[in-house]
Amino acid sequence: MRQKIAFALIMGIITTGIISFTLISINIGFVANFLVIWLKSWSMAYLVVIPAILIVGPQVQKLVATMFKDAVTEEVD
Repeated sequence: MRQKIAFALIMGIITTGIISFTLISINIGFVANFLVIWLKSWSMAYLVVIPAILIVGPQVQKLVATMFKDAVTEEVD
């Protein structure tokens, strides 16, 4: 469980940082207070995405496992 939480925390930092930076730079450009706006958006996105990764992540893993279960069987045959 600790590994899943660590994964969620690290992946959340990386993905929310990249996405928030990209969207803010596209939508408002590099204005004088860009860093403040970006950090505020990044922190809000991070607070939303961590629970989402922890709750939705296992369901997505099951879905992917189901989708590729048949592919592994076909490759063996």
